Amino acid sequence: MIATVYVTKNFGFHRGEIYFADLDPHYGSEQGGKRPVIVIQNNTGNKFAPTVIVAAVTSKVSKKPNQPTHVLIEQNPAFSRPSVVLLEQIFTIDKERINSFMGMTSEWEMAQIEKALKCSLALDRENMNQERGNLFG
Repeated sequence: MIATVYVTKNFGFHRGEIYFADLDPHYGSEQGGKRPVIVIQNNTGNKFAPTVIVAAVTSKVSKKPNQPTHVLIEQNPAFSRPSVVLLEQIFTIDKERINSFMGMTSEWEMAQIEKALKCSLALDRENMNQERGNLFG
């Protein structure tokens, strides 16, 4: 019997951590290139899976209108300038796409990210019912 062993970079990967990752190749309106990402996957998945679920981050704050799926991070030591977490730009990527550790989100930032993620995935029953009304009403 042959065992499958996943060889990954030696990062611990925890929810809320900020990494620099390579999201290329990308298509159309997907965020791509080398950029910061924030781990949004649960820590059990982070520990055992060869992949990690992340949200893309952009520093183009002025080009991104205030949307319920966006979280503005004005001051975090990981970023040299204000940045926006794009919770409509969620990716499952191989851990080999991660280049370097940048830092950690604060509890407040992560709470805002979770709120925007719920909106993006329609996990909040109240928002989900409003969307159904818009779709079928």
